[in-house]
Amino acid sequence: MGFRFIHASDLHIGRKFANIPEPPDGNIRGRLMEARHGAIDRLAAAARDGGAAHILLAGDTFDTATPSPGVIRQALSAMGAASEVTWWLLPGNHDNLRDAEPLWDAIHRDAPANVIALTEPQVRELGPDAVLLPCPIAFRSGASDPSEPMVAMPSEPGVLRIGLAHGGVTDFTDSGGAIAPDRDRSARLDYLALGDWHGRMAVSDRVHYSGSPEQDRFKHGRRGVCLGVSLDGPGAPPRVDEIETGTFLWTEVGLHLHPRQDAAAALDKVLPAEGRRDVLLRVAATGWAGLPDHAELHDAALRRGPDFAHFELLTQTLGTEYETADLDQIDRAGALRLAADALADEARSTALSQADRQVAEDALARLYAYVREGAA
Repeated sequence: MGFRFIHASDLHIGRKFANIPEPPDGNIRGRLMEARHGAIDRLAAAARDGGAAHILLAGDTFDTATPSPGVIRQALSAMGAASEVTWWLLPGNHDNLRDAEPLWDAIHRDAPANVIALTEPQVRELGPDAVLLPCPIAFRSGASDPSEPMVAMPSEPGVLRIGLAHGGVTDFTDSGGAIAPDRDRSARLDYLALGDWHGRMAVSDRVHYSGSPEQDRFKHGRRGVCLGVSLDGPGAPPRVDEIETGTFLWTEVGLHLHPRQDAAAALDKVLPAEGRRDVLLRVAATGWAGLPDHAELHDAALRRGPDFAHFELLTQTLGTEYETADLDQIDRAGALRLAADALADEARSTALSQADRQVAEDALARLYAYVREGAA
C-alpha cells in the first residue's frame, strides 16, 4: 500500500455559526458546532479504515485564536482517544502563532502524546521512509509565501518529502499569503497538503486542498471530505482518495418560475427527497411570477422549511408580473388600492434603482399576502 496518511484541514472547531438564524424550536447552531467536533472521530475512522498512521491537519483546526478551555481540552481528548494515529496540527490564519500563542502553549502543555503541534518550520520524521515539512502561519495575514521555507528543508536521499501549509495558491484574498503553484517542484515534494480553501480542489497531481471535513458554507454544494493519500515511493505519483466525512450538506438550488405556474409544485420538484434534517438549503427563485404566485411560493416555503436543518428562499431575482385582477383582490378603491398602485408604479419605474424597485415589489407581494390571509 505504500506510505498512507490522511490529509484534512479547516476543522474550525468552536465556530458559533452566528450567521445562521436559530429557529424558535430548533438548535441548528448547536448541531453544527457538534458536527465540527464530531469530525475528529470521523477522521480517525478514515485513518483506521485506510491503514493510515498519520492525520495531517493543514491549518485552522480551531476557528479563533482564543477558543474556550473546554473546546481545546475536548478536541485534544477526542484526538487522544484515537491513540493508533498521530495527529499533526499546523497553525493556520485563524489560529496563527502570534494571535493564538496561548492556544499553542496549551496544546504543547496538555496534548496527549499522539498530538503534535507544528509551531516551527522544521523537518519532522513520519517514520523511516517519510518526513514532514511544515510551514506554520505566524500572522493572520501577510504578503509572503508561507511555504517558502520548504525549499531549504533537508532530507535524506530516498525519503518521501511531504509538505504541509496553509494559504492560497490562486486568488484567495483572506489568508496568509500566495503559495507558489510550483512549490512541489521547487521543494522536491512528493505531496503538498494544503489548507485554507474549504472546498475540495486538486491544484496538480501532487498539490491538493482537502477542504473542510465538515462544510460551513453554501459555496461548494457537497458534503465535506478528507483525503486518503498513498505514496509508493519518491517520485511516484500519489494516489488520492476522497473520503466523505461531512454530516451536513450545504447546497443551493435554482427555481425558475413563470406566471400562473403552480409555484408550490415547482418548489417541491427541486427539493431533495431524503435526509432533509441534515440539509441546509437555499432556493434561488428566478423568472417571473404574479402576485398570487409569490404568495403561493412563500406559503409553500413556510410549510416545507421546517423539514430542513436550515431553509432560505431567495427572491431578489424573481420578477413580478402585475395584473389588474390581482390588484383588485387587494382593493378596488380606497387607501389599500392607492398604496398598491403606488407600489406597482415604483416597481416598474426606470427612474429608481434595482434595489428600490425590489423593495417595492416585496412590499406589494406582502400587501397582497396580508389581504389574502385576512380574507381567508
